[in-house]
Amino acid sequence: MLNPLAQELNTTLKNTTPGELLSDLGLRVFFPKGIIAQGAEAKKFGKVANATIGTTLTEGKPAILEAVHKYAPELSAGELVAYAPTAGLPYLRALWKDLIYKKNPGLKGKEISTPVVVPGLTAGISYLADLFIDETKPLLSPNPSWDNYSLIIETRRNSQLHTFNLFANDGFDLESFKTAVEKEAETGFVRVLLNFPQNPSGYSPTNAEAAQIVRIIRSVAEKGAKVLVWDDDAYFGLNYENDIYPQSLFAEFADLHENVLAVKIDGPTKEDFVWGFRTGFLTFGGKGLTGEHYEALEKKLMGLIRSSVSCSSTPSQSIALRAFADPAIDIQKKNFRKILEDRYLEVKKFTSSHTSKNLEALPFNSGYFMSFRTKVDAEQLRQKILHEKQIGTVAIDAKTLRVAFSSLEKEQIETVYSAIYECAENM
Repeated sequence: MLNPLAQELNTTLKNTTPGELLSDLGLRVFFPKGIIAQGAEAKKFGKVANATIGTTLTEGKPAILEAVHKYAPELSAGELVAYAPTAGLPYLRALWKDLIYKKNPGLKGKEISTPVVVPGLTAGISYLADLFIDETKPLLSPNPSWDNYSLIIETRRNSQLHTFNLFANDGFDLESFKTAVEKEAETGFVRVLLNFPQNPSGYSPTNAEAAQIVRIIRSVAEKGAKVLVWDDDAYFGLNYENDIYPQSLFAEFADLHENVLAVKIDGPTKEDFVWGFRTGFLTFGGKGLTGEHYEALEKKLMGLIRSSVSCSSTPSQSIALRAFADPAIDIQKKNFRKILEDRYLEVKKFTSSHTSKNLEALPFNSGYFMSFRTKVDAEQLRQKILHEKQIGTVAIDAKTLRVAFSSLEKEQIETVYSAIYECAENM
């Protein structure tokens, strides 16, 4: 029997696209009116004292050891060691929402939810899988794709990862995508994950391809299918060619059709070069959804967060909040982005001027990576490169070898890629 609080949220979402897309766990989950909720109420109204949250207070502030504080003296004790709210620091959530609108002008006039802070983008994807995926609800994803998708969807959620072919004719395989989406739509539901710039290929769609991707989703929605689109924007903004769709596709899907629910998965991890902060955001957008609907989805997310990690890291959120207010951050980001672009151009120059009977560079134009389609076993090639040349690469599957040019100095690129081609030729 469902908890009354879960039933209350389900009632709020009744007859909406997100309500129909929920998994078995998504239907069961809720945010309890337990310690956290009662503590928030006490914080607001407990003027004499607040004996709710398990932290040590001295003179009204969190106690902090000097051995800890001395390494981040500019941050207050509260910014360093206090618990953050389950959904994240309110000012950070509001600021990130403003940044989403700023980076995606196509969202102007469209209502989206307030981003919920999650402990990294991987956790965000896992929480979405909890909400919307179960044994009867598969997820559609490109092939090749990041191996963690399979671990989350197939191993954790005991579901299936359906795939479409990512590339055809040196670009996005629109025909394969269309066929796969329409096949899913035959069940009445489409759950699809799009990751641009893509891991492992380092590809983002052109403006024309993006328009067709949106058209395909709109078409099945207009025919009655309920569509959930996950926009994994981990590498957002790292585009190195002119004819790339400049925004997140979330800007298109967030108000596309009443039958479409879009989720943006993003954060400062890659965008702001803070990989170990483990701070990400989940943001919902759907035509016709109200603040009440978004709040219900937020509370279900909070239930998942509360029942797993309780809350995300406070120091990471505090530092991010301060960094975003620093007027120098944009210049600093441009400098790092230029380093990545220079490395990308160097790799592009090499792969454009070299051929191999056993390697084919997949299309790439953005992000941190590029990949080869191999005519030999990718794992055997990886081992050969590692043991003969002492160079690390990643075998994504039997026919895909990923190279992270993000971690190569520009001066290393010719040496590394020459070694990769030499090893491939000798197999």
